[in-house]
Amino acid sequence: MVEISLTYEGGFRCLSTHGPSGALLPTDAPKDNLGQGEAFSPTDLTATSLAACMLTTMAIVAEKKSLQVDLAGVTARVGKHMTAEPPRRIAKVEVEVNLPLSDVHPDREVLEQAARNCPVSLSLHPGVEQAVTFVWRGPGARAPK
Repeated sequence: MVEISLTYEGGFRCLSTHGPSGALLPTDAPKDNLGQGEAFSPTDLTATSLAACMLTTMAIVAEKKSLQVDLAGVTARVGKHMTAEPPRRIAKVEVEVNLPLSDVHPDREVLEQAARNCPVSLSLHPGVEQAVTFVWRGPGARAPK
């Protein structure tokens, strides 16, 4: 078990402390919900966690399966969409994973499956749409259709 402690600091801001490392993480409510938008909001962290978990899980699977692939340089972009009507919640998270590898890479399917089945993805409520795309841009990649 990992313990994380939080303190509400007022002004719709919290400061979280990661127990094992002591790392600090501030959060702020977004501007459209009474905050200043000066830090990640809790829902921003959910979307960010999904992408970070995907990249990390791909690297873990590559290591565990001894795949001949270097994932250094893989990036992700995240878009978070909130519901328009109450109750306020995340409606959709878009993740674009950009890989400096060819789309004909022999481990493509294994890596994509690892990302899609990361712990955060499997933990999100089924009502949260996860729109995930993989962009393979390495040498030998086929032109987009």
